[in-house]
Amino acid sequence: MLEAVVAAIKSVAQQEILPRYLRVARQRKADGSLFTEADIATQEALSRELCEIYRVPVVAEEMTEQEQKDRWEVGDRGLWCVDPIDGTTNFVNGLPYFAVSVALMRHGRSVLGVVYNPVSDEMFYAEKGCGAHLNGERLPIKAHVPALRGAVANIDLKRLSPELAQAICSAARPFSSQRNYGSCALEWCYTAAGRFDLYLHGGQKLWDYAAGSLILEEAGGHMSGFDRDDFWAEPLWQRPAIAALDPNLFSQWRDWVRAHR
Repeated sequence: MLEAVVAAIKSVAQQEILPRYLRVARQRKADGSLFTEADIATQEALSRELCEIYRVPVVAEEMTEQEQKDRWEVGDRGLWCVDPIDGTTNFVNGLPYFAVSVALMRHGRSVLGVVYNPVSDEMFYAEKGCGAHLNGERLPIKAHVPALRGAVANIDLKRLSPELAQAICSAARPFSSQRNYGSCALEWCYTAAGRFDLYLHGGQKLWDYAAGSLILEEAGGHMSGFDRDDFWAEPLWQRPAIAALDPNLFSQWRDWVRAHR
């Protein structure tokens, strides 16, 4: 199944995304976020391809909120979770940092995850219990683990409390450097690869974390919510994430974040 999903994602990206890169008009949804013709075309094509591989409901970003919730309710034994273009703002502005994200979920947990950046041709993927890989190479790639003070953190500041955001931006922050590139799916994968040492996000949608969190977990990474050590016990549709690849860094990072909320 994994090979079929990887092939379908690559084919759809080549047919529906790359030909429209920098060539589509943008629109805004009710919540202010961007979407394009490429998002819709990719979502429709992926839904068809995935249901050919395994016929279960599809929950996708560009559906209505009611459609998403209805399909989630009937998909406990299996559903596809799709983000056709994670990082649409980057996509329409010519920033080559966006991805297709697909996860197969059962009983509320991800069992297969694939994240593909069609510009860099990087395919991250994992199956539950089978490890995580990037283009055939087992993750993580980078083995060096810095002390917390020397760590590079990927942080989305806009969804954090003012108190936590202020602490992160102060001279007292516990890490060395901070980045945010605007694609949750790739941020999870970059953490899994060891490109980022720490990860923090104040609240993600299901399709933002479904594939990437499994890839990090299968790479040996660790994650939690703000209030619960079990990441999967946090609110389904707006799930915060504290994560790191190394267990010692993760414990230090989680405790610092919680102390400054």
